[in-house]
Amino acid sequence: MFRILVVLMLFAMAGKILAQDEIIVSGRVLDASDNHGLPYASVSLKVPEEDKLIAGAITEEDGRFVISGIERGTYIVTCSYVGYESVSIDLLIGELNNIYDLGKIELNPVSSELDEVTVSTSRSVTSADLDKKTFRMDDNFAQAGGSVLDAMKIMPGVTVDQEGRVIIRGSDRVAVLIDGKQSSLTGFGNQKGLDNIPVANIESIEIINNPSARYDASGMAGIINLIYKKEMETGFNADLGFTFGMGAMTRRREDLPTQLGSYDWNPKYIPSLNLNYKTSKFNLFLLSELIRQKSLPNNEFTTRVYEDGSGTVSQVPENRTQTRYILNGGLDWMINENNTLTFSAVYDYEKHVDTAQVPYIDIGTWQRYRYWAWRETEVTGYMNFTLNYKHKFAQPGHEFNASALYTKGWEDESYFLNDSSDIRQSTDTTHILATEHTTSLAIDYIKPLRNGRLEAGSKITLRRIPVTYTVGHGEQSVIYPGLGDWSEWGENIYAAYLNYVYERPKYDVEAGLRVEHTDVFYDISPENIYYDQNDAYQYFELFPNIRVTYKFDERNRISAFYNRRIDRPGEPELRIFPKYDDPELLKVGNPYLRPQFTQTFELAYRRKWESGLLTISGYYRLIRDPFMRVYGIDATSFDYDVVNKIYQNTGRADHAGFELVLEQQLLDIWQITGSANLYQNVIHPYTGMLLFPYRRPFSIERTVEKTWDIKISNQFTLPGQWEIQLTGIYFAPKNIPQGRQLSRSSIDLGIRKKVLQGKGDITLNFSDIFNHFGIRQEIYGDGVNILYENYFETQVLRIGFRYKF
Repeated sequence: MFRILVVLMLFAMAGKILAQDEIIVSGRVLDASDNHGLPYASVSLKVPEEDKLIAGAITEEDGRFVISGIERGTYIVTCSYVGYESVSIDLLIGELNNIYDLGKIELNPVSSELDEVTVSTSRSVTSADLDKKTFRMDDNFAQAGGSVLDAMKIMPGVTVDQEGRVIIRGSDRVAVLIDGKQSSLTGFGNQKGLDNIPVANIESIEIINNPSARYDASGMAGIINLIYKKEMETGFNADLGFTFGMGAMTRRREDLPTQLGSYDWNPKYIPSLNLNYKTSKFNLFLLSELIRQKSLPNNEFTTRVYEDGSGTVSQVPENRTQTRYILNGGLDWMINENNTLTFSAVYDYEKHVDTAQVPYIDIGTWQRYRYWAWRETEVTGYMNFTLNYKHKFAQPGHEFNASALYTKGWEDESYFLNDSSDIRQSTDTTHILATEHTTSLAIDYIKPLRNGRLEAGSKITLRRIPVTYTVGHGEQSVIYPGLGDWSEWGENIYAAYLNYVYERPKYDVEAGLRVEHTDVFYDISPENIYYDQNDAYQYFELFPNIRVTYKFDERNRISAFYNRRIDRPGEPELRIFPKYDDPELLKVGNPYLRPQFTQTFELAYRRKWESGLLTISGYYRLIRDPFMRVYGIDATSFDYDVVNKIYQNTGRADHAGFELVLEQQLLDIWQITGSANLYQNVIHPYTGMLLFPYRRPFSIERTVEKTWDIKISNQFTLPGQWEIQLTGIYFAPKNIPQGRQLSRSSIDLGIRKKVLQGKGDITLNFSDIFNHFGIRQEIYGDGVNILYENYFETQVLRIGFRYKF
């Protein structure tokens, strides 16, 4: 009897243990019309008849969802999405199974009838959650045929300057990832490559203002993650496209007198071909694009007035003829249901020739006293090789990832310089060869829990950038002597992180910690006379993050964020060799530049309803040791008035603001998305020392200015499969170091027509119709006041065709 009782007790305990096992419900929500996953669809689990919400989830980018922490019983699972008919499924969670896969759940678009023509309600252009915002590129055709950089113009809180830098909430320190990883296309610490990525190849763009610890600590303003399109259908698939464009059709300001002037009516030819072959075991893909164009990436008018009343106005037009090839391909090997191996590679080759004739005109007599002409031939390229292994455990969402990345980027730049004036007649040449080598190894582990998930991982990144510099000095050379002919910069980063998410029906918490140790060195040729020693340093830093969210109900929630991040200077900010586009306004780096650190606090509220959503965020950013370009006169130059623009750390800056994002379906045919960002820049006073070309002090005055920007996008879905998008952007004046940046605005138009039974697209888009998006700045430097106007090519008209077969 005793033995029988023991056995019965053991069975009872085993039954209790089994009953306590985690119950998991998973599935994938799809658009029934095109079989694509619906991101951020709502999935709810209720008790029948009681209409009581037990649990819920929001689908990920591919439409997948996982619900856990459920007791056994009978439920109704309801999947819903704005603009689609909801679907309900009966679900019995019995005693014999702990994991339930609902498979593919297809939602049909809600349609209405208008004059005997069916018009489908548009999907939400913006998926705005409190930790990130997601923008689908298929719905953003006002910039169709352009680059990712063009598409970012209309995103809330995002600005793009003339140097191709992306600015989020007033800061250009943004990390750009591709499919969640760093890539040679975007570089490490800069965003130049975004202008080379065709927006047609991108599924969506994520803006993450408060990244968790699983992301690299760089990018104090946030992270931009580009999600490439992935073919879901099996068999052979392809699409072919061609875009013709014309840029700079009107002039904001007439050219100063030269024989060449600035390029206008610049033609652009952009063919593309994407191929994909998918089976149950393999997925082969190739994305390709050719760009052949003329462009005007810079057109800088600079008016300088000195303390003695004298002044100069000059114009530097960067007239470019460019050819670029982009190939992005790879192989996904589904070894079995649980293991996948992916190899991908990117090759980006670009060659351009820039020419300029730069006049220098005395503003007192309006006579030209100097004529500077140059021609630049530059070849740049990137190669990126990635090997990624993913293991899926039996539990949905339980994964282990290991990846290896190698990138090589190169810049081969030759300048041919001609100076002509009463003072000097000279011909100089410069040649820079910079090659960037980056290797990284990373492992990531994700473990779903009953009420959340655990993320952990580590990463090693090794970077080397050797630079050689060759100068051909002519008679009376304008090139600074004693620069040396080489430099080498290197950085090793060792990182580990732990991130924990805890979810309850009324609240959730995310907290993480990233640990990074960094070794840096910068070796300079001993022939360099401006910097007397090499530089090397190391630092160990902790980067915590925390998010707390309270859920009032399904439609309303509020979140509080805190994180700490870093921005390390890259080779362009450190480079010791000046850029001679304009020898009287000389740009140069600083090899002794140090990282800048930031702490960000944010409080955000989101409300969703059937036809729209509203997000309001208040944020404060404290920046330590920000680096920026400082203007200073070179008093050693007796022939001409030379101003240096040199990167420096400048003490401290504060940045605070409010951001509002609103999306509303006004009519069946009209959807409007708007954002406004009201913020205040505080630049604190600072005194420092410029080292090039000699030691001299500089000072930054304290300035405080409130400013704002607004963006409104209207999307119309019309009968006959016509779509129209009209976007307006305005940036108010704001303070910058040593001055102010004046207002900018842009009106963009996009038209799209589905043809050939929906397999083809014809697009027409016109960006910056009125040509008002150029940059104007007022600079008050030591001994000189400067009006800087860059009317680079922002006005572009494109017509494109894309066909999928």
